[in-house]
Amino acid sequence: MYVSEWENGKRTISDRYARVLRQLLGVTDRELRDTDPVPAAPTADGYDDLLSRIDSASSVGVSMVKAFNDQTELLRTMDRQRGAAALVDQMTGHLSALEDALNFAVLPRARRPVALALAGASTLAAWQAIDSGAVERAWRHYELAKRAARDAEEPMYLAHAMGEQAYVLCEAGRPALAVDLVRDAQRTVGPSGSARLRAWLYAAEAEMCAHAEMPDDSRRALEAGMAIIPPGPEDRDPDMLSIFLNGAHLARWQGNVLALLGEESAVTSLYGALEVMDPTFVRARAGLHADLAQAHLTRTEYDDADTHLRQARLLASRTGSVRQRRRVDLLSARL
Repeated sequence: MYVSEWENGKRTISDRYARVLRQLLGVTDRELRDTDPVPAAPTADGYDDLLSRIDSASSVGVSMVKAFNDQTELLRTMDRQRGAAALVDQMTGHLSALEDALNFAVLPRARRPVALALAGASTLAAWQAIDSGAVERAWRHYELAKRAARDAEEPMYLAHAMGEQAYVLCEAGRPALAVDLVRDAQRTVGPSGSARLRAWLYAAEAEMCAHAEMPDDSRRALEAGMAIIPPGPEDRDPDMLSIFLNGAHLARWQGNVLALLGEESAVTSLYGALEVMDPTFVRARAGLHADLAQAHLTRTEYDDADTHLRQARLLASRTGSVRQRRRVDLLSARL
């Protein structure tokens, strides 16, 4: 009854129910209520308030930026284990605080570290929005991340935001445009980017090319990524904290791309990645099971495909991943 009255405008959503619905649906308060916030009444001249904000922003030092980055790291850890839907309120508040600090920071020495923190947080928020099915919000967050990266004069963060933004285009049905955007990201960072980031961009290019039915380009990009990934189990890029990538992760990505290309050899790479995968990456594990289901479907091994689809659905439901559930549904229709 309440849902019907909310939808028909006969009842407004109370704050109590709004908190529950935001976490359940993975939406912001504005998206839930579908209304513009009421602007605050201006003061007589506004200068006192402006100067107060500027003074507050100028006091953001190294310790405060570290606190911002620590909060992003905590949200990143929670996201990969619990999913994005339950973090919408925290992420929205975190971005708002960072934007406020940047908007009123005057000098470059104050702006750059805050802008860099905002770039990292915005790409995380954008990926969470993709996972929740909120593609317009994801696009806006990526645009914010790109502006912040330019303000920070950090081409690696700019390239990473562009590479992830390509996924929005691909899933919207524009894979060829997504390929162009990833390649532009590669040109943006050039050879000065870290090896891990450049390998990540090559793998993203390979995936976009597979969706765009460019198999030769896809294989070339995979080979380029495998050639430069640093050896060893370490997966965190110290220069680009949003990147988690090592040889095992890249093998999983390779299996995903080969499955998209319809190659039977994808199964070997994917099972190898499953054996060494970090169990805390719950949503990524859901994706890996979906990759295995797709690879088994290519080989017409329907029982194995069904087994992995059930695992993928279970893990996607645990994290509330709309994106993964949609993929599972599409693959299930092929059984």
